[in-house]
Amino acid sequence: MIRTVIDGVSIHYDDQGPSDGIPVVLVHGHPFDHTLWAPQVTALTAAGYRVVTPDLRGYGSSEVVPGTSLLSDFADDIAGLLDTIGLESVVIGGVSMGGQITMEFQRTRPERVRGLVLSDTSPVAETDEGKAVRGAMADRLLAEGMGPYADEVIGRMIAPYNVTALPDVAAHVLAMMRATAPEGAAAALRGRAERPDYRDTLAGTSVPVLILVGADDDYTPVSDAQAMHRLIPSADLVVIEQAGHLPGAEQPAAFNDALLTFLDTRVARQDR
Repeated sequence: MIRTVIDGVSIHYDDQGPSDGIPVVLVHGHPFDHTLWAPQVTALTAAGYRVVTPDLRGYGSSEVVPGTSLLSDFADDIAGLLDTIGLESVVIGGVSMGGQITMEFQRTRPERVRGLVLSDTSPVAETDEGKAVRGAMADRLLAEGMGPYADEVIGRMIAPYNVTALPDVAAHVLAMMRATAPEGAAAALRGRAERPDYRDTLAGTSVPVLILVGADDDYTPVSDAQAMHRLIPSADLVVIEQAGHLPGAEQPAAFNDALLTFLDTRVARQDR
């Protein structure tokens, strides 16, 4: 990985593929790291795309910043990273919290966005009940560490049947969760609880958009993806069968096919 410092925070990232390829930034969710995107990096770079995958602050090899990490903090880090590596505009996508960071990036820097990829995420602001739940979870992670939480949610992060059917995927997801620093995860939970509503942002989006969702996602179900699609009728909506909240890991072939089709037909076409 490559290390840089953005506003005093050490951020690690990978930058792979041809330097002149259309740049795609993929943002992991909570509580994972950039290796979540390994199947997508392989497929996209083979197809000639340049792929940047950061570890968000508090996750992976990046610096742990305790307290509260707002979605705007993560988006600022990504903008600073793009400045560092000389990328003015990119296709940006993310899963779950990474999708919300993607929407925040679109809200604050639409001129830097060539396309959006939103996987298993929601644009709706947190409810008061949800804020309380995230605050309690942040306190729990600090008190207990990540292990009990990881064991508890593995059957929601990926579809329950994939925990046994895809043991290597389950092991990777568990390893990422267990390796996350509780202070970083707690900071992100507190910040995510304060997120704004992104529905107006999506409704005003003019760039190509791809919405993906696992057919059996328990956190952000297909109905959430369909609601986003109604906000952006021109968006492509793809439901990935036999997958839960992390379809890019659970069913990478189907996910990559949808992603490459979108990039080749909706994004690359703009550049011709």
